[in-house]
Amino acid sequence: MTLFEHFGPTPGVYDDPELMLVRQRLLTLDPEGKRFARILRDTIDQLLDGEHTGRFDWNDLHKTEKTHAGTLVEINLLREFEFGSGADMDYLIEGIEVDCKFSQKLYGWMIPPEALDEICLVIWADDHQGLWSAGLLRANRAKLTTSGTVTKKGNRDGKFRLTKEHHALVSWLWPKAPLEENLLLHIDKATQTAILAAGSGSKRGPGQARVNELFRRVQKRRVSRTVIRTLAQQKDYMKRVRYNGGAREKLRDEGILICGDYPNHQAVAEQLGIPVPLEGENVSVRVVEAKPHHVGLPSVILEGRRWVEAGPDDLPEQAPLLPETNKKASTSD
Repeated sequence: MTLFEHFGPTPGVYDDPELMLVRQRLLTLDPEGKRFARILRDTIDQLLDGEHTGRFDWNDLHKTEKTHAGTLVEINLLREFEFGSGADMDYLIEGIEVDCKFSQKLYGWMIPPEALDEICLVIWADDHQGLWSAGLLRANRAKLTTSGTVTKKGNRDGKFRLTKEHHALVSWLWPKAPLEENLLLHIDKATQTAILAAGSGSKRGPGQARVNELFRRVQKRRVSRTVIRTLAQQKDYMKRVRYNGGAREKLRDEGILICGDYPNHQAVAEQLGIPVPLEGENVSVRVVEAKPHHVGLPSVILEGRRWVEAGPDDLPEQAPLLPETNKKASTSD
């Protein structure tokens, strides 16, 4: 069973025909949770707003931004799945009212009084752990407890939490599934510091230097557009990757290739045996022209010569140009 495969319904859920209908509809719309996962990744990135703020860590968000996360998740899921809007709750799924609740703390959902006895779509995501979950819960008043939160004026917030002994009441759709990696957050601290410090003294701004340092130091890993946007902090951020003055050109003398998501770039990556960039991604690798001691290594023919991934003892050589984006790379034989 993969991480994306859902667990069976929680015992007792079979006795709740409405919850089972909602459950089946969601699993029909998104059998493996891939759409949910993408929406959660996009929503977190939307909040971080790296292009304008340079942020990539949830902990750097303001309290009001974190509070707004639940609303954005609700709206973005509504748009993605084209749910109807409920009269009292957030969604109308299979004619059934469903409330959407998001928390960065597992089981930390706050249930308002109006959602008591209703079905809640409960969602959790943690960018630091790189995990997310989604499930369904019937907000049974007898199995919830008041949150205990008190305002500055001494008023209780009137919301409810799921008691610890009743955590098993959640019928998981996708439990602890992988969230697309936030690369800048998960690389080691020394590498992160070096990338962010690059170009700090540049009069033109550090964007290009940071992108160069990223592809220099973080090789053979998929780099999303969001990462480039966060480091470049400019409108045409992908310009910082391209040949015409971007990282592909500036790192070429160091022997570094940066494969994009074009089919012929993907073919180069595949032949070199490195991760193949998916839509919106780039992958860098240092290469050298193949020599006798490289026999048996994955290789690709570019500019009429055979190239392999460079080893630690291989001296830098100028990398070949990648094929034009409307042509296919030569196959290795």
